[in-house]
Amino acid sequence: MKRLLTVLAAGVPLAAAVYLPSASGAPLNDSAATSLNCSAPLVKAPAGTEVESVTAVRQAGGTVQGTGILGGTVTGVPSFCEVTVTLTHPGDGDHAQVRTWLPVSRWNSRLQAFGGSAYLAGDNNVGLATAVKNGYAATTTDAGVGDALDTSWALNSKGQVNTALLKNFASRSQHEAAVVGKEVVDDVYGRRASHAYFNGCSTGGRQGYMEAQRHPDDYDGILANAPAVNWDEFEVATLWPQVVMNNERTYPTDCEFAAFTGAAVKACDSLDGLKDGLVDDPTRCDFDPRRLIGTKVVCKGKELTITAADAAVVRKIWDGPRTASGKKLWAGVPIGADLAALAAVSDPDANGNVTGVPFQVPAVWARTWLKKDPSFDISTITYSQFTRLFQQSEAEYDGIIGTDDPDLSAFRRSGGKLLTWHGQADQYIPTQGTVEYRKQVEREMGGSKRVDDFYRLFLAPGTVHCGLNKGDGATDDLGALVAWVEHGKAPGTLPATLIDADGEQVARDLCRYPQVSRYKGHGDPAAASSFRCVSPSRR
Repeated sequence: MKRLLTVLAAGVPLAAAVYLPSASGAPLNDSAATSLNCSAPLVKAPAGTEVESVTAVRQAGGTVQGTGILGGTVTGVPSFCEVTVTLTHPGDGDHAQVRTWLPVSRWNSRLQAFGGSAYLAGDNNVGLATAVKNGYAATTTDAGVGDALDTSWALNSKGQVNTALLKNFASRSQHEAAVVGKEVVDDVYGRRASHAYFNGCSTGGRQGYMEAQRHPDDYDGILANAPAVNWDEFEVATLWPQVVMNNERTYPTDCEFAAFTGAAVKACDSLDGLKDGLVDDPTRCDFDPRRLIGTKVVCKGKELTITAADAAVVRKIWDGPRTASGKKLWAGVPIGADLAALAAVSDPDANGNVTGVPFQVPAVWARTWLKKDPSFDISTITYSQFTRLFQQSEAEYDGIIGTDDPDLSAFRRSGGKLLTWHGQADQYIPTQGTVEYRKQVEREMGGSKRVDDFYRLFLAPGTVHCGLNKGDGATDDLGALVAWVEHGKAPGTLPATLIDADGEQVARDLCRYPQVSRYKGHGDPAAASSFRCVSPSRR
């Protein structure tokens, strides 16, 4: 747990709450410069809700601290008006807060809404503060639930799933935030926002897709990165590394996992024409982990020898979960991603024994929503029980939180634009899940070209979960979305800064799916101009 908290505090795995939109996505419109009177507006309750309270407080700005486990800091925030609207669904006993921050001056006429992270339904102040700093009015909701790893709300006093709060978390509170946020902006400024955008990664990415699927008129543009779509399936699927280790009774160390990843990257690095530590398409990497059997690895001063059992575990984790009969259930951890993220183990006890330490997000899903027992021991899950849990999760929760409806025709008719990037080395949400959803949309809606008119996907080589815009790399995704929505400039590529094998920054143009990047054979490897996007069939 200590390791997890450290990683979370660094903003690595659950980054929606520290996911910072680029300033260039928000050019100020001088004609929209305005001042406001920060007083509680009249708010009409969204359908199915009642307004419990409305407050307005003028905040001085300055330095804003992110709340909860994710933390974060934003400096130089201008003064803003914070309007808080508390909603309840009659009979449900919930209390969901929608917070809207409105710049006191120099509003750029836009509204930006924020999604959450893990089990946090909305922003922890960092996204809101950054948006205000960039001239946006910004809104978010807590859905009446808790912080990123707080699931105390999941079960009621009778030990039953709190379906009202699950519905809030899954979809309805995000829609209500869109309705309330627009209403607050209209009342406080005396005019409507010219455009409304949604911004999220991970859980926030899933919420963005849910908005496009169920509430297509809420936003003009949706930025939904590393999305946790197919939630009911992928959450169980990401327990697979722990299930494999426990059933095989083999627990490789972090060092051994790193050796497998390093060897695979080295073997497949040149598939894009250049050895730079960035695997452009991990699905084409067929590295066999058995090649490392007998290899010596020095870990914390101790020499270890990689065994056939270690290689078998890694092979199963990369392959992904299957039934006992061999049927594929979900994608595995991408080659190039940190295996130890989902296959973490404890420190050795006095006898040198270790146990698996499952990532808390899927572990809580299985314990609480599936087993309805927060004390359930994940290590007891057999392969056959895993399949049953996977199927149970689909049956019970797909309609609530699956977020996998491929029919986006209403969103297309509304004129909305959906932009997504996903890291190819995502250690928490397998990239292939997003790719498979995109393929389903293409089958549903008439092929790649028609879908590209309103929905574009970009894959980022060597990039971890929510890894762009927060230290691992950078891209002006919000700027690209604004240009697409407001000026009709559909992004052919998404310019980005990535980190190569030497830890150095390199420029790359992320290719629009299904195209992939290929080195031209000459030119500076750190320059985007040395690469071109090609069809996978041409590689």
